[in-house]
Amino acid sequence: MELRADLIIVGAGMVGSALALALKDSGLDILLIDGSPLSVKPFDPASAFEPRVSALSAASQRILERLGAWPGIAARRSSPYGEMHVWDGSGTGQIHFSASSVHAEVLGHIVENRVVQDALLEPLHDSDIGLLPGARLERLRRSGDDWLLTLVDGRELRAPLVVAADGANSAVRRLAGCATREWDYLHHAIVTSVRCAEPHQRTAWQRFTDDGPLAFLPLERDNEHWCSIVWSVTPEEAERLMALDDTVFCSELGRAFEWRLGEVLGADPRLCIPLRQRHAKRYVEEGLALIGDAAHSIHPLAGQGVNLGFLDAAVLAEVLLHAIGRGERLADERVLSRFERRRMPHNLAMMAAMEGFERLFQANPLPLRWLRNTGLKWVDGMPEAKALFVRRALGLSGDLPDLAQA
Repeated sequence: MELRADLIIVGAGMVGSALALALKDSGLDILLIDGSPLSVKPFDPASAFEPRVSALSAASQRILERLGAWPGIAARRSSPYGEMHVWDGSGTGQIHFSASSVHAEVLGHIVENRVVQDALLEPLHDSDIGLLPGARLERLRRSGDDWLLTLVDGRELRAPLVVAADGANSAVRRLAGCATREWDYLHHAIVTSVRCAEPHQRTAWQRFTDDGPLAFLPLERDNEHWCSIVWSVTPEEAERLMALDDTVFCSELGRAFEWRLGEVLGADPRLCIPLRQRHAKRYVEEGLALIGDAAHSIHPLAGQGVNLGFLDAAVLAEVLLHAIGRGERLADERVLSRFERRRMPHNLAMMAAMEGFERLFQANPLPLRWLRNTGLKWVDGMPEAKALFVRRALGLSGDLPDLAQA
C-alpha cells in the first residue's frame, strides 16, 4: 500500500518536529516519519541528566514558544545562564560575556535534547500531522513529479516535496546523491554530566586546553552543582579517558578545568562522539530540501548546532507559507532556493567562525599564542564589541524569520 502526502519530513528529531509544527495550520497533508518510536516519555524531575544537551538561544526559545513547545520544556527541566567565561589554558587571555550587557535576563538555556524532543512531540500528537514511527528509509527515487520513498519494511510513501531532517548521517542526503564538503576534526568529544564541589553560578565556562576546548555548561536539579561537559580531545586521548574509572576520570577532568568549580565529585556514564564538519553544497533541488544537521554539522564549540537548525526550520516554513499564499508550487526549486539564499550565508559564516576559533586555539607557534591571548584581552576590554557578539548569539539581530522575531 502506498501512502501519499503533500510533504514528507524525514526525521522527527528537534528540527524536523519544529518544522512540522510550524506548518501544522498550512492546510498541507504532512507526514512526519522517523526510525524511532515517537512516544513521549514520562518525566521524573529526580532522574539523571541525559548526556546530550543543547544551549538554546533566545531566538530558539522564541521559536519554541510560538510552536507551543516551551511550556513543556519549562515544566520538565531547563537551566538558564546569564554569564559566560572563556579563557586560554595556555596563556593569560580571557573574555567574559554577560546578558546584562544587552539588557537581557539570560544568554540562553541549557536543555537536555530529550526534554526538547518530548516537548515538541506533545503538541504534534495533538495536531493533524501524520506521525509514522519505526519508518527507516531504504530507497529514494524520482517517480514522475514526486519522490517515492521505500521503507525497510516494504511500505512506500509518495510526495512532491521531501525535507531531510534526519541528522548528520542523513539517509535522504545520501540516497538523493547530494554532494557535501566535509572533513574530520581529528578530535572526539566526551560528553557527560558531572557534579562539582562549587556551584556553577548559572555561568557557562569554557577553557581552551592544549588538546581542545573543554566546556562546563550549567545544569540545575535541586542545586547548582551539576554541569554538562563537552571535552574535545584527540582520538587517542579520548580512548584513554573513556577507559578510566570514574574516580580517576573526575580527577583528570578537574585538573584540565583548573579546578574552577572545585573538585569534580562524580560523573554520569560517558559518551564519546567523533567530530566531523559537514556542509551540503546545495540545500535544495527540485522537490527536496535539507535542514539542520542534514545540511550542516559544526564543531560543538559554542553549542550553536541546534540553534542553526531551528532557524532553518523557521525560515523554510516561512518560505513555504508565503508560497502557499501566492499559489506557487512548493516543490519548485525556485521557491525552495529562497530558503537556501537566506540560510546558507548565515550557516557558512557561523561554521567559518567556529573553524577559525578551533584552529586558532589549537595553534602552537608562539606568535599565534601571543595573538590569541592579546586578542582575548583586547576584545574583553571593548564592551560594544562584546555586546554585538552577544546580540548575534542571542538572535537579537540579523535576518530572523517571523517565528524568531522579538
